[in-house]
Amino acid sequence: MRSCLLFCLLFIPVTVGAQAIWQENLDSKVRFYQATDFGIILAASDNSLYAFDAQSGQRLWRRKHKGLDETSIIPVPSTDLILVSTDEGDKSRIEAIDLLSGERIWRSDKVKGDVMQLAVDPDNDLLAVVLVKKAKGKVGNELKRSPLIHALKLSDGEEQWREQLDSDVEMMPSRFDSDGDVPFTLDNYRPPLILDGKIFVFYEGITAYDTKNGDQSLREKFKVNEDGLALTEADVVLDERFIYVSGRGKIRAIDRRTMKVEWEAKDLGISAEMALVGKSLYVRTGGQFTRLKDGEIDEKGPFGVSAVDTSNGKTLWRFKGADKGMTNFVFPDAQTVMFADRDDLFALDARTGRKTASFEHKIDKAQFVLINETGSAIVGGRTEIAAFAISDLRSGKSDSSVSNSRFASGFQNPISRTADPKPLWRVKHKAPARGVLKIVAGIALRAAAVYFRYGGLGTTALNMWRGAGTVRSLLNLRWSGLKSRFGSFDLTTLASNAAGNYVTNRLTVYGIAARTANFANRVSGLQIRRAAVLTQIAPSRADIQESFLDRIDPVRRIEKLSDFLLRRKRLSELRGNYMYFYTDLPSPFDRKGLVGVNIHTGRDERFVLASEPDARFVTDETVGFLFSANGNSLAGFEILQH
Repeated sequence: MRSCLLFCLLFIPVTVGAQAIWQENLDSKVRFYQATDFGIILAASDNSLYAFDAQSGQRLWRRKHKGLDETSIIPVPSTDLILVSTDEGDKSRIEAIDLLSGERIWRSDKVKGDVMQLAVDPDNDLLAVVLVKKAKGKVGNELKRSPLIHALKLSDGEEQWREQLDSDVEMMPSRFDSDGDVPFTLDNYRPPLILDGKIFVFYEGITAYDTKNGDQSLREKFKVNEDGLALTEADVVLDERFIYVSGRGKIRAIDRRTMKVEWEAKDLGISAEMALVGKSLYVRTGGQFTRLKDGEIDEKGPFGVSAVDTSNGKTLWRFKGADKGMTNFVFPDAQTVMFADRDDLFALDARTGRKTASFEHKIDKAQFVLINETGSAIVGGRTEIAAFAISDLRSGKSDSSVSNSRFASGFQNPISRTADPKPLWRVKHKAPARGVLKIVAGIALRAAAVYFRYGGLGTTALNMWRGAGTVRSLLNLRWSGLKSRFGSFDLTTLASNAAGNYVTNRLTVYGIAARTANFANRVSGLQIRRAAVLTQIAPSRADIQESFLDRIDPVRRIEKLSDFLLRRKRLSELRGNYMYFYTDLPSPFDRKGLVGVNIHTGRDERFVLASEPDARFVTDETVGFLFSANGNSLAGFEILQH
């Protein structure tokens, strides 16, 4: 297979894609850049904020903005808005900008600090933002701040109420590749959630505020970042009656109507991941986490999996046979739980906790497991992945690592281990030996992490159990830096959160798309809703220095807007198919670059000829480009397909 691939590559001209397809210069050094859901790249210099067409590099608009950091720009999920926060002493403010035109929809001078996380409810014209003031420091130093929670009207920015958390919380750096001051973030906490007329926040425990007046209806304090590690507690899980929250070694079932804790499952240990399958709540305890101090991976136990009865909180079973290096878990079907540790891939009977199979995966420093579209289990790390046929696994005897008094008898003999099945395929791409080790390692990590930006439905075959329908939509109307600064996190954390990257096909528009007649009818398959308060919106163009849409005729403007929304539609349908590795590319390329391995076939099918991309590079799978900055230049590299 590999020899055939290399033979075919010989017919690809070496010059194709060797240089950037497009390159644009900003008015000073590129401070940061980020992809959006519309195939538009945002980039900031010391003086301006730019928007570029991700495919052509065409400059769409430029606005005057000084001193923006990567924490200054946040997209509002399921809308055409971005929030831009600026902190200039007594001129601190937050603005809602139309991503497509650059026009300002509204501005609030009452909101101080950088927006760190948010949740949105377009149907009820509600925006909940969490801000922190003066959030800068040096990597390696501890930084604590007290978050401010603001409830605003999404349509015009009018403040409804504000509350400050009653304790300081530890923050994490936005990146770990700098010796100077960097922005700090709340990426080490779960983003807010708007549910049942409440705004839930998850800093130093769980707090619930009434959306109308900010009254506090729930406050439970517990430490969230154990031992200086990020996201050691699981994201919330919902069903019709309860919201399930982990913390301090316990799982709490909070009644959504009364806000009372109905039951607690105690003494489970650090509960890093939860999944609801039927009437059972499955909990992964322990695993691999990112250190807040330096961004390195650390391990924290005890390691295992537990099943909890959601009707009463009783622990049905516990599996304690996992070792260090435990990954996320997946469900190939409703009867099976799978995960890996440093050495083995495990399969458990989801009903009893019995280990039905385990075998050596031989992946160096395994960090994630996923289920591909063929139903195979994929085990991977930063430099290699391998696929195993689940049908090849053979049931064995009971395993003594399952602990439960109801099932104690008959669980004393370990499973008999037969010959390990051979992988369906195995792929390894070592990082280049040339270059600065720290930079190469950073690029390699980000390359492998790219998959999880688009892998929302590729990590498990049971996504309908992991937040289907309305629940999934609710969980995706929130934003955290985990979605854009994914290269700063370990792959285990990204895999366990990949379901949250699902993008809905619903979109509420407030800017130029809402004011363009008969526009929504041109994009089928995307549910476009115009904001109900359009007559009150008078967009400001005061800070716009350039605008492409102003220079073209109305027909071309509609075509351009339709193109952006079609990209947004494609993103809602996109599934992660490629795991990228930074490596020495084979002949005829003979240079450093990225290779994309198809997770369903194990074939090298994509190539990016960017020898030394910025360690913060981003990709956009909807247009097939990688973007990298160098000095004051932003460049787009085409992803070659074979």
